[in-house]
Amino acid sequence: MTKSNKIKVFGVCSAVLLLAGCGTSKKLPDLQQRDLPAAFTHSSPVLQLDTTANIAELPYQAFFQDKYLLALIDSGLNRNNNMQVALKQIEIAQEALKQVKWGYLPTASLSVGTANITRPSNNSMNGMMASQFLGKSYMEDYSTTLTVAWEADIWGKIKSQKAGALAGYLQTQEAMNTVRTGLIAGIAQGYYNLLMFDQQKVISEQNLAILDSTLQITKVQQRLGLTNSLAVQQLENSRDNLSKAIRIIDENSAVQQYALHALTGRMPINIGERGRLTEIEGRSAFATGVPAELVSRRPDVKQAEFAFLRSVTDVKVARANMYPALRITAQGGLNAFVASNWFNVPGSLFALVSGSITQPILQGRQLKTAYNQAGIRVEQTELQFKESVLQAVTEVSTILEKISSLQDQQDFNDKLVQRNQELIHQAKILFKNDMATYLEILAAQQSKLQAELDQMMVKSQLLYAEVALYRALGGGVQ
Repeated sequence: MTKSNKIKVFGVCSAVLLLAGCGTSKKLPDLQQRDLPAAFTHSSPVLQLDTTANIAELPYQAFFQDKYLLALIDSGLNRNNNMQVALKQIEIAQEALKQVKWGYLPTASLSVGTANITRPSNNSMNGMMASQFLGKSYMEDYSTTLTVAWEADIWGKIKSQKAGALAGYLQTQEAMNTVRTGLIAGIAQGYYNLLMFDQQKVISEQNLAILDSTLQITKVQQRLGLTNSLAVQQLENSRDNLSKAIRIIDENSAVQQYALHALTGRMPINIGERGRLTEIEGRSAFATGVPAELVSRRPDVKQAEFAFLRSVTDVKVARANMYPALRITAQGGLNAFVASNWFNVPGSLFALVSGSITQPILQGRQLKTAYNQAGIRVEQTELQFKESVLQAVTEVSTILEKISSLQDQQDFNDKLVQRNQELIHQAKILFKNDMATYLEILAAQQSKLQAELDQMMVKSQLLYAEVALYRALGGGVQ
C-alpha cells in the first residue's frame, strides 16, 4: 500500500469513528424550565408583604439594629472555625481553577542526566552487535532530554474542564455563603434567646417579690385566725418552685452565653453588657420579594444550580474523551553511547517531533459507561436543584405562616396586658375605698406579670421568625 493510500484509509476510518461518536450525544435538560409561583403562599388575610422589595438585599448591619448583636456577628464571621474551614475550601477551589487554566499550554519535562548500562545476551542480536561494533559485551547510553507535549483542544474538552472547574469554584463559594447565612442566623437567634432569659428572670423575680408579700400577709391572717396553715404552705410551695425556676433560668442563660461565644470562636465566658428584649422593635411588614428571586440569591439553591452546571460540563468532557485526540510531542537534548561524548556539542545533539491522532475503540466500555453515568448525574443534579427550590419556597411560606400566627398571638397578649393593667388600677381604687383587700391587688399584679411574660415569649419567637425569614430569603450574603 502506497503512502497516499495509507493516508486516505486513515482519514476514512477517523471520519467514520467521529460520526459514530457524535451519534451518541444527547440533549441536555433545560435549567430555565421552572414552575415557580408568583408569590409566597400564606393563609393570613392581614399579613403585610411587600413583593417589590426584599429584606435579603439588606446587609446584616442594616437588618439588625442592636449594637451588641452586631459586634457578636462581626466576631463570628472573623473567628468562627466552621467559617474559616469554608474559606479554606474556597482557596482549594481557587487552586483547582488556576490549574485547569493551564490546560491549553503544552506540558514540559526535563530529564537531567540519565545513564543506562545494558548487558544483553550473547546469543541475542543486541549482544552480537555490541560485541561486533563496540568490542564489549554491554551497551552504554547517556542522555539529557527535554520533552514537550501538547494536545489540541479540537472537541472543547479543555474548555469544558475549565467551565466545570469554574462551576465547582462558584459552588464552593455558595457553600461558604450557606455557612455564613446560617452563622448569622444562629448568632442572632441565640442572642435573642439570651435576652429572653434575661426578661424571664426579671419578671420571675418580680413575681417572687409579690409571692413573698402575699406570704407575709397570709401568715398575719393565720395568726389572726382569718385563714389556716394550708394557705401558708401552698404559698411557700409556690415561692420555692419559683425560686427553683429562677435558678434554671440562670443555668439556661449561662449555657446560651457559652454557645454564643463558641459561635464567635471564643472560649466559654459570660457575656457582659447587652441589650434588652423590650427595647427591640419587631417588624410589622415584611419585604419578601417573589419566589423567583430565591434562585438568584439563596446560597444553597445556587449551590445546587452550580452542581447541575458542573455535571453538564462533565458530560461534555466524557463525550470528548470518545473522540479522536490529536497530540504533538517534541523531544530534544543530548545523547551518547560513551560518557566522554555526552556533552559533546553539536555531535551529541538530537531532536524528535511526532504527531498522532488516537481514536479509542475498545476500552472495556469504560468511556461509554463514563458518558452514560455523566448523563444520569445531569438528570440527578437537575432533580436536586428542583428539590432545593421547592424546599426553599416551602420554607419561606412556612415561616410566613408562623409569623402571621405569632402576630395574632401578640395582639391577644397586648390586650391581656392592657386588661390586667386596668384590673390593677381598679383593685387599687377598691382598696382605697375598703372594697378590696391588698391580696387582690397582689393577685392582679401577678396576673399582669404572667401576661407580660407570655407577651415577651411571643415577641422573642417573632424575632426568631424574622431572622429565619432573613436567612431563608438568602440574606446576609455579600
